[in-house]
Amino acid sequence: MNKINAVCVYCASSTKIDAAYFDAARELGTLLGQGGIRVINGAGNMGLMAAVSDAALRAGGEVTGVIPRFMVEQGWQHTALTRLVEVESMHERKKMMADLSDAVIALPGGCGTLEELLEIITWKQLGLYLNPIVILNVKNYFDPLLDMLRQAVDEHFMRMQHGAIWQVARTPQEAVELVQTTPVWDVSIRKFAAI
Repeated sequence: MNKINAVCVYCASSTKIDAAYFDAARELGTLLGQGGIRVINGAGNMGLMAAVSDAALRAGGEVTGVIPRFMVEQGWQHTALTRLVEVESMHERKKMMADLSDAVIALPGGCGTLEELLEIITWKQLGLYLNPIVILNVKNYFDPLLDMLRQAVDEHFMRMQHGAIWQVARTPQEAVELVQTTPVWDVSIRKFAAI
């Protein structure tokens, strides 16, 4: 079992999505909060991001949000988090979220979520992030992306070993279990970075 103190959660800020996604986000936040696992996220005040944060806080947990200053100027930040960290850029935000986390769980989301997920997968492929990465595939949302990643391996754009970079969960409970049981990678994985 990994000692998981903090999990970075990538997810949508949209409010117009199916209720099943909100249910999963609230369940994930509750499980993390009850488990004493700090949530690290992008500090948004709406959508799945807010749902995860609010549920974790209600369950007695802590949430650290990392947000660029330009978003604070727009009033997009959640104002009731345990800790709010303002940074200068999106790049700094993503790096700090990764640095603060012992694992990543990705809930469904749009371009921002997909970009964050693919970047952290790339960092792990390069040995820059060694912690568990779990894709929470609510309503089979990520099936097309998972198919694309499998194709990348099948056609040798990625090594076979790279298919173990991420784990896939169907439920929030399974996602939390996977971050606790998926082995942390050894930095020697870098030798597999090149095809």
